[in-house]
Amino acid sequence: MINEIHSDANSRMDKSFASLENDFSKIRAGRAHPSLLEQVTVEYYGTMVPLSQVSNITAEDARTLKVSPWEKDMVGPIEKAILTSDLGLNPNTQGQVMRIPLPPLTEDRRRELVRVVRDEAENARVAIRNIRRDAISDFRELLKDKEISEDESRKAEENIQKITDQHIASIDKSLADKENSLLEI
Repeated sequence: MINEIHSDANSRMDKSFASLENDFSKIRAGRAHPSLLEQVTVEYYGTMVPLSQVSNITAEDARTLKVSPWEKDMVGPIEKAILTSDLGLNPNTQGQVMRIPLPPLTEDRRRELVRVVRDEAENARVAIRNIRRDAISDFRELLKDKEISEDESRKAEENIQKITDQHIASIDKSLADKENSLLEI
């Protein structure tokens, strides 16, 4: 029973960390990457679909994304979707191909992105701590029902704390790496 709670908590903490890494990948550090346009949706025959389902998105160079719609009549809606997204990007349309130059990051924008990254990391830490709290309450419930002894409960709580500390250290390392990549010019 204790092992099941440990493995469940560990897997949930792993998922929280993976979610944080995914969020970090969406915050650009001045380099063009197709994942930057992942959250952009475009209307396609009355349905909102991700941009990647109606076009090919590639990084042409370090500062330019290239969007090639699969259908000619999708150029207008895709351009409109990119313009209305909160990314602050301005596509240049040349026939059926759109090139999206990424503006260089200003110092103020870099600092703002660092704040966003820190907030995301803190949210991940809170999620990890909530998982720890749930596991500890499960241990205490088992203790209350006399399914485990006090020693087993204490040892299980110490182990869950170790797992929590490991995941928080991973979050801190990932945060430091992302901050460094955002602040380097």
